[in-house]
Amino acid sequence: MRIASVATAFPEHYYRQEELLAQLGQQWGGSPQALARLEALNGRTGVAGRHLALPKEEYTRIRGFSARNKEYIRVATELGAQALSSALAEAEIDAAQLGHLFFVSVTGVATPSIDARLVNRLGLSPALRRTPIFGLGCVAGAAGLARAADWAKAYPESYVALLAVELCSLTWQDDDLSVPNLIASSLFGDGAAAVVIAGSSLPARGPRVVASRSVFYPGTEEVMGWDIGSQGLRIQLSAGVPDLVRRHVPVDVDRFLADHGLSRAEVQHWVLHTGGPKVLEAFQECLGLSARDLEFSWSQLRTNGNLSSASVLMVLRDVWRERHPAPGERALLLAMGPGFCSEMVLVQW
Repeated sequence: MRIASVATAFPEHYYRQEELLAQLGQQWGGSPQALARLEALNGRTGVAGRHLALPKEEYTRIRGFSARNKEYIRVATELGAQALSSALAEAEIDAAQLGHLFFVSVTGVATPSIDARLVNRLGLSPALRRTPIFGLGCVAGAAGLARAADWAKAYPESYVALLAVELCSLTWQDDDLSVPNLIASSLFGDGAAAVVIAGSSLPARGPRVVASRSVFYPGTEEVMGWDIGSQGLRIQLSAGVPDLVRRHVPVDVDRFLADHGLSRAEVQHWVLHTGGPKVLEAFQECLGLSARDLEFSWSQLRTNGNLSSASVLMVLRDVWRERHPAPGERALLLAMGPGFCSEMVLVQW
C-alpha cells in the first residue's frame, strides 16, 4: 500500500494569536481572572496564529451546542470537500474510483455523517464504503491512516481515502474559566487534511505503509476527552500528558521498530503530532531527537495551532514536500489521544 497524496484545507479566517486572545477575553466578559490567565498563556503555547471556522466576532453571537453544531456541519462539509478533492486530484484519480472513505473528527456531530454529505457533492461512487469514526481525538489522524492502510492491504485493487476535519473553535465554552478550557482555547485551531492510499495492485508514487501499531494505556481514561452535556463539548485535559509521553513512548517506539528489525537511528524522518510545546519537548527529550527532527511539527504548531486529528497528517505533508525523502528512507508517524493511547505508523519511500 502506498500513500498517493496528502492535501489540506483551511477556513479563510486567519488571526494572529494576540487578536484571538483579545477576542476570547471579550467573549468571557472581560474578567480580570480570564485576561490574566490568557496573558500568561500567550507566550507559552508556541502558537503565532490560527484559522477559525467563523469570523472571530461571530463566536459571541452563535452560542449553545445546537447553533454551533449547525456551523460545524456547514463548515466541515465545505472544508472536507476541499481537502478530499485536492487529495484526489493530486493522486490523479477520479472521485468515482474511490472504494472506501474513512472520516475522523471529534469536534462536532452529524447524521448523516460528513462523509455521506460529500458523496453527491463530489461525485463519489454510490457503492462507496464509508467508515465515520468519532472519539479518537488527536490520535485519529494516525489511527485513521493505519485503518485505511489495513483496508488497502485487504483490497489491493482499491483506492482508499482518509479525511480528517476538526473545528476546535466551535467547542470553546463561554462560561468555563478552567485552566483546561483556557489552554484549549489558546492552542487549538481549525482545518482539514485528506490522504489517498492506493492498494498494492495500483500505481502510486508515494511512501509505502510498512506497518502500524496501537497501544492503549490502562487506567488513563480521564487524561483527555470531552464532558458532553447540554452546552456541548467541554474539554477534559490533564497536565500529565508529557509525563505519559516520557514514560511510555520510548519503550513503545523501540519495541515497534525492533519488531521490524529497526532502531531509531534507522528512521530518517519523524512525523509527530503537534500536541503543544510541552508534549513536543517531551517527544524530543525522550526519543533523543534533534530540533531538525521536529522542525515541521513545531512549524505547524506555530502557524496553525493544534488541529487535533488533522495535525499529524499536515506534518506528513510538510515532510514529504519539503524534505523530498530519498528512496529507502523511513518515517515514523506518531500521535496520542483519548483513551489514553498512541498510534504509530511506519512508512518508507
